[in-house]
Amino acid sequence: MDSRMDQQTVLLLLVGGSATYAALEHPSFGTALLVGVAVVTLLHLLMKSH
Repeated sequence: MDSRMDQQTVLLLLVGGSATYAALEHPSFGTALLVGVAVVTLLHLLMKSH
């Protein structure tokens, strides 16, 4: 695993965790697990294309 992949992994975990926490604190934003998975998946797909 190279350095760039490690940085992407850390970024994905931080953003996904933050989105999940926000959804947990404010239930009107949606189900916490779904929001976290959706954000991580979207970022992963965007980073993979570069």
